[in-house]
Amino acid sequence: MAIVMRESRDLVYLVDDEIRVPHAFTTRLGGVSEGVFASLNLGINRGDNRDAVTENYRRITRLLGTAAEDLVFSRQVHGDRVRVVTSVDQAVDIFRPTEHEADGSVTIERDLPLAAFYADCIPILLWDESTGAVGAVHAGWRSTVLDIVGRAVEKLLLLSDGNPQTIRAAIGPGIGPCCFEAGPEVPEAVTACLGDEARFCIQDVAPGKFVVDLKETNRRLLLRRGLLPAHISAAEHCTMCMPELFWSHRFHGEDRGSQAALILSPEG
Repeated sequence: MAIVMRESRDLVYLVDDEIRVPHAFTTRLGGVSEGVFASLNLGINRGDNRDAVTENYRRITRLLGTAAEDLVFSRQVHGDRVRVVTSVDQAVDIFRPTEHEADGSVTIERDLPLAAFYADCIPILLWDESTGAVGAVHAGWRSTVLDIVGRAVEKLLLLSDGNPQTIRAAIGPGIGPCCFEAGPEVPEAVTACLGDEARFCIQDVAPGKFVVDLKETNRRLLLRRGLLPAHISAAEHCTMCMPELFWSHRFHGEDRGSQAALILSPEG
């Protein structure tokens, strides 16, 4: 499996060719926003012009064959809650504040689009090819070490009494080990989560300083839940290394837009 870049009109986005339902990891290219939000900003609370954000959503949801008002998303809080959602949870108005705090969502309901937002944190999309169930996960380091992706797989399987070997996972663009430098609290948390396997995800760079591979951490957590290695792909793109293509919280700070990982469950 491999995550590849695609272009449609002005939109530049990434997909996993083995996930055969509409989905995308957006970049910052292909929208109408201006200034620090140029151009495909999908962050609804970052201070961007509402008309521009609305048009950005129209463009990306049209690509996926859905509509902005049909999207389901939550207020991301760097926790481990995964919501099981239905059409009752659709946004209707993308600017209406949501009361639901969660960093993941799953559904088996047909023709329902899920979204998770990112700008350095790791977005993960899930698809069960046997049942059609899908999931979208936002995995910053805190959510990662709480095994949010494992909880999402668990809930995906409970929806349909599924088999983890039929689930495919795409780990999208996010900050890479090239740039994610942290103090000891992060590698300590990864070690508590992965045990001996953590050595594959952590590298010492200076006294009290480490670089951590969150994508590899999530890949290993998915393997622990029974996914096949060949069914897990990870984007090589580092959001901090590529500020012209992605917004990065560490690179741009608060004056930036947001990308989204989106997936649409198949039509019934």
